[in-house]
Amino acid sequence: MGVLYDYFRAPDDEAVAKLMAVTDGEPVVREGDSSVEDAVDGKGIDPKVILGRVVSFALDVPWSSDLVGQQLIWPDDAAQDPEHEGPWVVVLNDGTRDVLAEIPDSRLPALAEQWSHIEELSDYSDTQPEVMLSRLREFVDLARRARTNGDSIYCWICL
Repeated sequence: MGVLYDYFRAPDDEAVAKLMAVTDGEPVVREGDSSVEDAVDGKGIDPKVILGRVVSFALDVPWSSDLVGQQLIWPDDAAQDPEHEGPWVVVLNDGTRDVLAEIPDSRLPALAEQWSHIEELSDYSDTQPEVMLSRLREFVDLARRARTNGDSIYCWICL
């Protein structure tokens, strides 16, 4: 199994720390669990590269590794432990949230088509444009709800 990514919105880092305590650091998206009201199963979509590629398409700029800013916020000691293999949580910069939130619905099909052809998705079993459109719509809707509520977008990651 590859790296797991769950994206969710929360008001602040303290709320995320409390959530991680309640869930014991387990995945944020779980069947039958309502610990997180608003989350997206990332299905292997990492923030920096794969999500970063769609952000670059939306902005019409070349992709770069610093396009999607993120900061480790949980657990506190993970940054000092090179052996730590997760789970951990990063917060995406609000600029990324806002870029995703501002993508007009009319642009989503074209962006999903572009996104479905990126090299980083070549190992995935289903990157048909309609599947990627559905995935993109989930991220855009999450970003819109986060911005409307003054929340940030967080990503739970585990190897």
